[in-house]
Amino acid sequence: MQTVFIYDGSFEGLLTAIFEVYELKSDTVHIVTNAHYTASFFEEKHEVATNTQKAKRLWKGILKNAKPTDANLIYRCFLSELPDMEQSILKYVQLIFLHKQSVAKDFGEAYVFRLAEINKKIGREKHRMEAFVRFRKTKDGIYFSSIAPDFNVLPLIESHFKKRYADQIWCIYDISRNYGLYYDLKKVEMVHLELPPSILSSSTSIFEEEELNYQKLWKNYFESTNITARANQKLHEQHVPRRYWKYLSEKNLLEW
Repeated sequence: MQTVFIYDGSFEGLLTAIFEVYELKSDTVHIVTNAHYTASFFEEKHEVATNTQKAKRLWKGILKNAKPTDANLIYRCFLSELPDMEQSILKYVQLIFLHKQSVAKDFGEAYVFRLAEINKKIGREKHRMEAFVRFRKTKDGIYFSSIAPDFNVLPLIESHFKKRYADQIWCIYDISRNYGLYYDLKKVEMVHLELPPSILSSSTSIFEEEELNYQKLWKNYFESTNITARANQKLHEQHVPRRYWKYLSEKNLLEW
């Protein structure tokens, strides 16, 4: 009978679940988050309590038997939040402990190939977020940006923005996952906010009027330099996919 390991959705929780798969010597296993669990008469249920020590022991074992490349791949693919991602990560970890070496390039294994393909998608999303995020200055002096990426890439873009905007107080908020990164000129921390609806629009009650005027000037410049007769919409959307237009001031799609 299959055993379902139910965890809280955190990365530490997933590592704890995989540790307990080995600890309990479970053979037929399915790992799922609390939010996606559906009870079945044909399965045994095992609830996983996130345990930092167990998570650290598994992580240490991964690094000991494989390479940082493998650990990085596991973490990045976890951030994809794709259905059944836990199973692919479990199988990947099992391959590491079976072979006692890195399996990152063993593309003959279906689970390795799947994680490699997902990692490419994660990389593209990270790159686009770094390129397309636009800040707007609020009246209290914070440069604010709201995003809704396909994958949970905020942890991956933190370093980029901390280095690039080291002299500004900023906040990048993922409205689809309801958390953000806040930088206070010294450190970056994770925050959860109750955002008013007007934060997603060009509201003078939140943003500086000078900032809104700058956006209008930028949009006018963009329109004036665009040569309609030479427009190649298909090529344009290849470089700047339509789903990213909502981040760009020049597209005038701030309300979404």
